[in-house]
Amino acid sequence: MLRGSIAFNIFIGVLLLYVSGWLVRGLKMDMLSAILGTIMNVGVIVIIIIFQPEVRRFLLFLGDSTLKGRSKFVDRFINRSFQNGDQDMTLVNTLKAAMKRMSRQKTGALIVLRKNLFLEGIVTGGAPLDAIISEPLIESIFNKESPLHDGAVIINNNKIEMASCVLPVSESARLPKSVGLRHRAAVGITERAGVAVFIVSEETGSISYAFGGKLERKISEERLGLLLEEHWG
Repeated sequence: MLRGSIAFNIFIGVLLLYVSGWLVRGLKMDMLSAILGTIMNVGVIVIIIIFQPEVRRFLLFLGDSTLKGRSKFVDRFINRSFQNGDQDMTLVNTLKAAMKRMSRQKTGALIVLRKNLFLEGIVTGGAPLDAIISEPLIESIFNKESPLHDGAVIINNNKIEMASCVLPVSESARLPKSVGLRHRAAVGITERAGVAVFIVSEETGSISYAFGGKLERKISEERLGLLLEEHWG
């Protein structure tokens, strides 16, 4: 969870500090040992403060995993035939068509598939919509003249839940320097929750996909359709 972020470097620094404390005690360097001992006495509190985002991410990860496990358990005993598979495929195709059109027009877009995951405290701002998914609506939201275009759209339960949402930006050093804020925001939220995010580049028109803190750039139309079907729901 720390790998590829600035927090990893801080973690190594804290680890070296504790190793240094052990060494100076062994060498009987009393004054330096007393100074490092004072620091290490409050080390746990300091670590919690410094790694607060990582601690929260870990707790959210546990919560998401628990909810997913419970959902799978319930699905074994409940007949889900009431769900309309044809409607799901229609909405997937609608979203795919909208993204392809925005790609051709080089209209920047950021779309999050929430999948009933808890995002409070991760996503900020946003305008509630609770609107039926349609190609014209998605395109109008991300139109440069729209007041809602600057931010992410959250899709959940087959509806556009919110628009113009602010996502946390990833600090991962593994991301290429060429990626912009929109792509970093997509990776940032997938580092903190098990959501899938689709990005349309305003510069190149290429479509990218983020999941699990990883970014897959310039995906094909076929790949886009498969990923939408995989993460829909």
